[in-house]
Amino acid sequence: MTDDAAARPQTTRTRSPGAAAPAETAAAALPAGVPPVQTATIDYETWLGRHVDIIAADLQHKHRLMGGGAFAFLRATFYRWMQFWPEMCPDLDRAPRVLAVGDIHIENFGTWRDIEGRLVWGVNDFDETCELPYTLDLVRLAASALLAQREGAIGSSAEDVCGMILGGYHRGLETDGRPFVLEEKRGWLRTLAINELRDPVRFWDKLNGLPDKPLAVPHKVRRALRRNMPDDGLRITVRHRVAGVGSLGRPRFVALARWHGAHVAREAKAVAPSAAVWAAGTRGERMKDDIRYNDILDNAVRCPDPILRLKDDWVIRRLAPDCSKIDIGALPKKREERKLLRAMGCEVANIHLGSRRAIKQVRRDLDERPAGWLTEAAHRMADAVQADWKVWRGEAGPQSPPEPENTGHGTR
Repeated sequence: MTDDAAARPQTTRTRSPGAAAPAETAAAALPAGVPPVQTATIDYETWLGRHVDIIAADLQHKHRLMGGGAFAFLRATFYRWMQFWPEMCPDLDRAPRVLAVGDIHIENFGTWRDIEGRLVWGVNDFDETCELPYTLDLVRLAASALLAQREGAIGSSAEDVCGMILGGYHRGLETDGRPFVLEEKRGWLRTLAINELRDPVRFWDKLNGLPDKPLAVPHKVRRALRRNMPDDGLRITVRHRVAGVGSLGRPRFVALARWHGAHVAREAKAVAPSAAVWAAGTRGERMKDDIRYNDILDNAVRCPDPILRLKDDWVIRRLAPDCSKIDIGALPKKREERKLLRAMGCEVANIHLGSRRAIKQVRRDLDERPAGWLTEAAHRMADAVQADWKVWRGEAGPQSPPEPENTGHGTR
């Protein structure tokens, strides 16, 4: 059992790991037979509109963010990844399947407080969770790190990135997993998680500054937000929140209140079936469209957030300065980058260990993989994402999809 540090010879890639693919070769990185990104985006968003009410202004904001860089494009387009994956990594697509994160990337990690008030670090959200090859989560996490490296956000080499992620995953499987509770141990990670850029004053000023837009809040959402406050009798103010990248366009509301002289907040976000279901349909395949959010929370090796839960196709969670995702760009420049990547690999193992019946097959398959497999696949997929982003950036983004029939929130 070895890490992925033994990468393919440098002579197989003439450009440096941090350089973008030349424009003239971008199209060659895309799989043949996959529709153009604009067509796929309109098709996916039309499908999405059958499951949740679309907020057009937020969707247009997402389209603009998609043009900002290949890393942001990756975060916004899990549906596109699921079109590319079986075409570009067919062998890895046949690997044992687990209940996977799906839309994993280096910024889908954050912190929360457990029932004892302890700070915990791990995967932040599971909007796209479904049964997928275990290899997909590893390749997508590594590819996201390579794209961030190309944009200057990560300093480690591609070989180190993949080696740390895969080494952490191996370690997690070997130890049967362990949640990242940031108390007397893992001080380096606690220092990263609690830094000056997560200051409570700035955090609450930002939330309280949310505009009071005239968006209708479904009664069941308002009720769920109120019931998850620390006191049912609190007077709440509900605002529309624009956040994230991949989930932009879906309704997201935050309830604000004061309790014992300080701020508290709860968020509700609409959730749809995984984009993997849509992508399978474009290939004439069928996947179950049930939302597995609670399943992955309940079965993963995880110290749970007592508030985080899927209820009636809405994810309810607590928001606080230390209960939110961590942006790589907001972390201190002096950070334990290699340790952080290794911890991310360990946390992916924590999630996959929830699929107990599959883990024996996963371990066997992983042991049989050749050295460098993760580096090779991550480069291939990162190149494809970067090429697709160049196509998106070079053409006008799609118009918002047509209004779906009046299906209402979460109706399928």
